[in-house]
Amino acid sequence: MKDFLPPSELIVNTDGSIYHLNLRPEDIGDYIITVGDPKRVARVSQHFDELTLRKEKREFVTHTGRLGNKRITVISTGIGPDNIDIVLNELDALVNIDFAERKEKAIKKSLPIIRIGTTGGLQPAHDVDTIVCSSAAMGFDNLMSFYKWQPSELERQMEIGWLDFLEAQEQEFPIRPYFVEGSPTLLESIGRNYAQGITITAPGFYGPQGRTLRAATALSSTLFDQLKDFRFGQQQITNLEMETSALYALSRILGHQALSCSVILANRFKNTFSPDPKAAVDHLIREVLERIADFE
Repeated sequence: MKDFLPPSELIVNTDGSIYHLNLRPEDIGDYIITVGDPKRVARVSQHFDELTLRKEKREFVTHTGRLGNKRITVISTGIGPDNIDIVLNELDALVNIDFAERKEKAIKKSLPIIRIGTTGGLQPAHDVDTIVCSSAAMGFDNLMSFYKWQPSELERQMEIGWLDFLEAQEQEFPIRPYFVEGSPTLLESIGRNYAQGITITAPGFYGPQGRTLRAATALSSTLFDQLKDFRFGQQQITNLEMETSALYALSRILGHQALSCSVILANRFKNTFSPDPKAAVDHLIREVLERIADFE
């Protein structure tokens, strides 16, 4: 525990708000929903019973309100692991750092953090508009290279299983990904009865996800077709997106619970896309909010 966090590390605006999010400690609720698209924030908060706060700065739009007896904050992160790094660290600072004393609080608060996102499906059995919740994430990003963290034994075994899979498929991969599990409690409550599996988090939309327009990717043209065959126990790789591994790993480090729930808009195996992506996202929002309202 640091005795003092200097202004260069803990950057507080003149109004007492944290640097990027422009939020004060009293602005956020006990439950956090993250979304990528800033416009999706209002699509979530319109279902609140009461809306008490609206703030925005850059791509970070925040609404806080009440759903039943729960105080909930929905915040947009923008796209990618780098933005998750900002949002998770600053949300944690709002609940676990005393801004006046510039030091960690003795008693820490753990936030339930639920991501509502969109994703690409990799399994032929999961058609577009299917909701999938991430039991674990596989990080193609390098964010955890900059943090001290300890994977569990199960997560180490996942990594070994991945390396064995690459060898069996005679494939090479440019980086060594990390694996991290989501919150078992949230997966059981919020994610029950939905498709579940391992989510790949890529640091980009094109080359890192095997897409090519004019710039050729270094990934094998056959690798993404083979990803559906990876197994670790009962788990398989279900989908591909750009935030979950960072969300899960930073939540682990900071002592929060996290779950990523997404709707499949594109099925990469079938080369199909949702006929009505707005309706698919709105359905996911309603489903997750209902389960948060019932969560104890």
